[in-house]
Amino acid sequence: MKSILRVFSYLRHYPLHAAGQLFCAVGMTLAVFVFPNATRHVIDHIIPFPEKHSEFAFWVGVSLMGYVLNTGLNSLRIMVNNTFEQKVIFDIRSDLYEKIQRLPLRWFDTRRTGDVMTRVVEDVTNMERVLIDGIEQGLVSLLQVLGVGAFLFWLNPMVALWATIPVPLLAVGAWIYSTKGRDRYRNQREAASDLNALLHDNISGIRQIKAYAAEKEELDRFNHFSHLLRVANLRMMKWWAIYSPSMSLLRMCGSVLVLAFGGMAVMRGELSHGEFISFLLFLSLFYEPIDRLNSLNQMVLSGRAAADRVFEIMDTDDEIHAKSGELLPSLVRGHVRFDKVSFSYQEQATLTEVSIEAQPGQMVALVGPTGAGKTTVLSLLARFYESSGGRITLDGMDLSQLSKASLRDRMAYVTQEAFLFNGTVRANLQLAHREADDATMWQALEAAHAASFVRDLPAGLDTNVGERGVKLSGGEKQRLSIARALLKNAPILLLDEATASVDSETERLIQQALDHLMENRTSFVIAHRLSTIQNADRIYVLDAGRVVEQGTHDELLSLGGKYAELCRKSFLPEHDSRAVQELG
Repeated sequence: MKSILRVFSYLRHYPLHAAGQLFCAVGMTLAVFVFPNATRHVIDHIIPFPEKHSEFAFWVGVSLMGYVLNTGLNSLRIMVNNTFEQKVIFDIRSDLYEKIQRLPLRWFDTRRTGDVMTRVVEDVTNMERVLIDGIEQGLVSLLQVLGVGAFLFWLNPMVALWATIPVPLLAVGAWIYSTKGRDRYRNQREAASDLNALLHDNISGIRQIKAYAAEKEELDRFNHFSHLLRVANLRMMKWWAIYSPSMSLLRMCGSVLVLAFGGMAVMRGELSHGEFISFLLFLSLFYEPIDRLNSLNQMVLSGRAAADRVFEIMDTDDEIHAKSGELLPSLVRGHVRFDKVSFSYQEQATLTEVSIEAQPGQMVALVGPTGAGKTTVLSLLARFYESSGGRITLDGMDLSQLSKASLRDRMAYVTQEAFLFNGTVRANLQLAHREADDATMWQALEAAHAASFVRDLPAGLDTNVGERGVKLSGGEKQRLSIARALLKNAPILLLDEATASVDSETERLIQQALDHLMENRTSFVIAHRLSTIQNADRIYVLDAGRVVEQGTHDELLSLGGKYAELCRKSFLPEHDSRAVQELG
């Protein structure tokens, strides 16, 4: 119930809509009294007396106006409710997405993309049903039950007592169904989430599936998860098939009791014919909203299961300083220092007492075998993760105390796998500089040697690159990624294998642009080609999460240690003749 109450807490932002809903609900409840009372009056006071037959048309008109009023208020209520609910759902979805953006990367490392998408889209929509039916049906039904129930007791307390005998049994049945049904609905939401997660992975990896001719195996996996969803749905439906007819039977028993004891009251002269008929009419108006409340019970359970999943994300701790922390000054020199920094990922040590220093404007290269911790260094510098020991400073300011937004605003990051959003070239570039004009963008594209192929695209800057840039080659995506970093013009550059996806000639051209860009900027470079790092001011060699060597290219070669070994194994194809001679 806590999750449902949290959903309804969003309603307080729109008091006028809530008041409009209440006004319509009360008006509709009063309008339902018109026809039964008019019927009673006609039967008892018009039909038996010929001299009053002239009033018959008036009371028929009154009955019609009651229905017109009820229908008009219902239409107004639906319109108000639709606006109301969509505003609230927009707020919930917006809050959820904002929360997701504030979560640490560690959270995403353990979550399936399809599951997160299910929560944002489907689970929030299921929460919406609580608002639609909770307000539209719940409020109106509750008022009608209370109003009509009170009127039944006013007409004849004894007959009303017999008529409402099934109500406690209906309440107990609803309580049992609700308490026992929570796990069933949660399992259904989890099964749907598992299926969506698998579907997302398979669509994203369709090329791999086709390349390995794994269609049959993946179909079997899909059918397995689809079967689990079917089982979860059938389990819910089985209990509903028992619950709903049982509640209907109890309601019908109430009608039979009224027929029996109300009829006896008429025969004893305790009820007039008109009162008895109006009692039967009111009885249908009494049990109709109870039926709606029973149906609402199922929807609330589904909404509650969805709300639990949504608020599980909302209650997750934000990443540190997502919205707080000290701000960097407008002028950043770029003096970066790692002082005995350690980091563990899922209880596995990734970095151990790493010390690295980059003076303002220096280019620092990080080399080492796969898994040495090079990318982790950049991730800690950008505070994608928090170090578990040691201290990182920027111009003497402790990174752990800085606002992450302020810190990342001063950095440009080019990753090994270029990521482009499903949008235009322009939109992808403007991610780095929202106000950039076309001239500025073309200048960055020229510097990244991407201008020529962008001009050849069907719509130039306004060409859609497809999901993850699928319409472009790997080298083209990487050059756009570099152009985006150039456009940001940040004082600190993080380049993680920035030229890995381009050919040697393109790399040479891009490297010239990067050399110009890195002037008077602090740069951290991870590269597998000698030409990229041999001119670095400082090279740090990492192995198994530790710095094992440091120095310039020539100094490290002369040591004949790990760096020289890496050059022989990895960089040799890129050496010029002089470098080959140096290595012997």
